[in-house]
Amino acid sequence: MDKNIGIYICTGCGIGDMLDCDPIAEMASDEYSVSICKNHPFLCGAEGVDLIKKDIEGEGVNTIIIAACSPRVNYDVFDFGQDKIIERVNFREHVAWSQAEKDENTQMLAEDYIKMACAKIGRTDLPEPFKAEEEYSKDILVVGGGVAGMTAALETAKAGYNAILVEKDPKLGGFLAKMKKNVTLPYKDISDTGAEAMIKAVSDNPKIKVYTSAAVEKISGGPGIFSVEIKANGNSATERAGAIVQATGWVPYDANKLGHLGYGKFKNVITNVEMEEMAAAGKITRPSDGKDVKNVLFIQCAGSRDPEHLPYCSSSCCLVSMKQATYVKEQNPEAVNYILYKDIRTVGQSEDFYRKAQMDGNVFIRGSVEEVGESGGNLYVSANDELLGEKIKIEELDLVVLAVGMVPRSLPAEIPKIKAPSDSKEADADGMIEVKPDSGFFATSALNLAYRQGPELPTLKYGFPDSHFICFPYETRRTGIYSAGCIRRPMEVGKAKDDATGAAMKAIQCIEATSIGMAVHPRAGDISYPEFNMSRCTQCKRCTEECPFGAINEDEKGNPLPSPTRCRRCGTCMGACPERIISFKNYSVGMIGDMLKAVSVPEEDEEKPRVIVFVCENDAYPAVDMAGIKKMNWSPYVRFVPVRCLGSIALVWVADALARGIDGLLFMGCRHGDDYQCHFVKGSELANTRLSKVSETLDRLSLESDRVKFIEVGITDCDKVPAIISEFMETIESVGPNPYKGW
Repeated sequence: MDKNIGIYICTGCGIGDMLDCDPIAEMASDEYSVSICKNHPFLCGAEGVDLIKKDIEGEGVNTIIIAACSPRVNYDVFDFGQDKIIERVNFREHVAWSQAEKDENTQMLAEDYIKMACAKIGRTDLPEPFKAEEEYSKDILVVGGGVAGMTAALETAKAGYNAILVEKDPKLGGFLAKMKKNVTLPYKDISDTGAEAMIKAVSDNPKIKVYTSAAVEKISGGPGIFSVEIKANGNSATERAGAIVQATGWVPYDANKLGHLGYGKFKNVITNVEMEEMAAAGKITRPSDGKDVKNVLFIQCAGSRDPEHLPYCSSSCCLVSMKQATYVKEQNPEAVNYILYKDIRTVGQSEDFYRKAQMDGNVFIRGSVEEVGESGGNLYVSANDELLGEKIKIEELDLVVLAVGMVPRSLPAEIPKIKAPSDSKEADADGMIEVKPDSGFFATSALNLAYRQGPELPTLKYGFPDSHFICFPYETRRTGIYSAGCIRRPMEVGKAKDDATGAAMKAIQCIEATSIGMAVHPRAGDISYPEFNMSRCTQCKRCTEECPFGAINEDEKGNPLPSPTRCRRCGTCMGACPERIISFKNYSVGMIGDMLKAVSVPEEDEEKPRVIVFVCENDAYPAVDMAGIKKMNWSPYVRFVPVRCLGSIALVWVADALARGIDGLLFMGCRHGDDYQCHFVKGSELANTRLSKVSETLDRLSLESDRVKFIEVGITDCDKVPAIISEFMETIESVGPNPYKGW
């Protein structure tokens, strides 16, 4: 592409008051091949946009640098079509609103940003959307036929798409079909589950193909081109799908682990699941002798919120126990129900059902169980009543119901650990022990993905598959595969339906975006994708190992086999590759390298240090923007370089920048860890690991390691940005100027 460059500088929003824009325009025209350089007082207004459009039509401008507000705003205003290269320079938040007025250093900062933009577009080519050789499918595979799976299939069909529903049992319905009643909006009373009507709606819908007594044997390909091998009732079938919703549900925590609560020891101690099945079968009786029940005690958090069992809350157990207490009252109005709880958690409108349960005469006791025993054929429970501040004993109980928690029916990414017994010889240094395979944490394979990175979805700490718990609900770390219902997190029926609807809509977004070569979350709309110069590949496998999304497989010789429709365009593979053979048409190692070379580096005696701050576009860059919006100030000696993810950082940038005389490099990226925020899962963590090894490079250059620093910055940390920069500048001042200045 022959580039005809136009630079447009907005003087509005205070930019013209802080900067002398004419010399900037002259500098750009003199030093770079710029055809047009113009100022306008309101560039994002109709007149400003029209000014650019006229130059596009009349002067043939096809490469446009807009020096105005943050690229995070007005992106729709400055969209001039996919056949134009657009580069945004942040003169407002990063210069005018955060620096001194008409100051020499402020002017140099603005000039450097223009130089960096010119250097970047010098290597930028127009991205071309990926198009697979095979025809794209817009059908959606739903794995799991419970309430979430059936809802996802129905909502997919309502939207005009075909669904393929795979259920392992002979009949659809899951736990919903085993329930007697349900508590749903408006949470005033219990009602029919609607399971049979939902099953019929799915079975009769011409847009839903149902496989029962079925299993997915293999899934290969990627979004738009998934190939799904299904075995059902002894027969095999192959389907094609554009996206997948996993709704394989949950299993109750194994109550055999709860012997201290009497399960397995006393016949009349049952779980909430067994209680529901008994009620649905017709009548609630004592398992020991079949007699009617009059006194029932429900133990909440039975094994839940317990580091030795399930460390988390399953959120719906309280509501379920109140519902089952209603069953007992309906069967015998004179019956007495006791609900022994740690905390009552009836979120949102379900608080109304909690009030109803209180009004119905159920007895709520806040406390903890000390003993479950049996005397004279009846059960008793000794407990510590926290509100009364004394020990109590509830006797003559016909049933004790354990509200066991929900365990996702998924294969965990790594073996979970629980607190080890005090006498354990297998405990690690933290007193933890690996969960045994029969613990209830493990499930059979559901997806059987033909991915180098494993056959199932990567999971979080407790086995829930998810991608980003803050910003991307439903999305997993496998592009085009979405989780819904209790496989994603514990929830009750009403929320599972909402969840499944959301997952189905996300799946539809994915197949539509993929069909035109666009990326999904978080770089939605991006049509670039990584290109591999295979002639220089050394088969080191770092790109395949470090890709967070399974977008790269390997052949038998270890060569990478990219699957572009799986790619989320983070660039982690680019940063991982030691040979630099991976790049995007609009993002590459050489491109960022040229931007670094464009930064002016004053001589040592000028006492104007230069620091490059690499900021991830998802958290750190917005935080800097918000600091600018708040008119917070920071050093004029720093130059921000936005990157897609810190996982795309190439260590050659460190060496080249320092060798040029740059005094320091600061890397600001998302938080990572168990409750990570990194939008690309592990990019920030990988960058931190890589940078921890950069001391060897610094030693080779005879430079101090303090010149390079990584720091986690969340999107809400805008108030901390000036202090972070100030502290780093103090460090640079203490270590002194880079001795490579002027070389």
